[in-house]
Amino acid sequence: MTELDHVVVLAGGLSPERDVSLRSGRRVRDALEEAGVDARIADADAALIPALLADPPTAIFPAIHGSYGEDGAIREILALVGVPYVGSVASACHGAFDKPTAKARVAAVGIATPESVTLPREIFHDLGATAVIDRIIARLGLPLFVKPARGGSSLGASPVRTAAELPTAIVSCFAYGDTALIERLIDGTEIAVSVVDLGDGPQALPAVEIVPAAGQYDYTARYTAGQTAFYIPARLPDDALDAAAKAAASAHSALGLRDISRTDLIVSESGEIYFLEVNVSPGMTETSTLPMALDAAGHAFGTACLTLLRLAAARGN
Repeated sequence: MTELDHVVVLAGGLSPERDVSLRSGRRVRDALEEAGVDARIADADAALIPALLADPPTAIFPAIHGSYGEDGAIREILALVGVPYVGSVASACHGAFDKPTAKARVAAVGIATPESVTLPREIFHDLGATAVIDRIIARLGLPLFVKPARGGSSLGASPVRTAAELPTAIVSCFAYGDTALIERLIDGTEIAVSVVDLGDGPQALPAVEIVPAAGQYDYTARYTAGQTAFYIPARLPDDALDAAAKAAASAHSALGLRDISRTDLIVSESGEIYFLEVNVSPGMTETSTLPMALDAAGHAFGTACLTLLRLAAARGN
């Protein structure tokens, strides 16, 4: 397999998820060094393209979260520069990063997803927030979940149990994006199912059950040690675990993803699997679910990262 003489881990960027990205990048770099490969971290700034052109890496591991780290923009740049990288191509990222688009595509292959509406900020201003909110509740009922149509790490996302909470949730959402995705909240077991292709085709890893101490898997619960309990495999019946694995693999395929992805799902109290969203650049921090799932499947984190880089280098993108 291709030798990795020069590896770059992309981390940082300018999105609200910059700090998480830097943590992910450092962990990937450290794991690669433990696996015997020297890697350096590069930020997505004005120095990036000249550096890549002056000293082209054997392969790049993108660990940039949020906006252009996951919407395909940084992958477009890597393709323009002509360097191999781990992860999905730009066109697939475009569709996966936009949550309403991803929901529509996975629904088209038979995966259930909560009923929702997607509305830009201007609609609430131009048509009257009260009238729009009344129609949302009349259509979807309560409880609801509000989140930016594009973004991650639960920033700007919040549950809505009463009609009085919806205006505040929408305002909070618009602090992180100009379009809100408002969907029915499904009560049940929250799980994350990662899909990884280590050379034998995409394989779903064990489902990780997520139980935040405060009840909501928000930014703090995601990235603060001790704020969330994780169970691997998830404490679900075998048939539900099998269905969740198939749903994640099907979403990965339907969205045209490659190498790695993480699909967030809810298993309702009646056992139905609901797709929430997919992440093309999953977190790699100490509290992120993909590294946990790799470990549970018997894959050392550093070795898995090394394999993904070698496959990318051999593929050449």
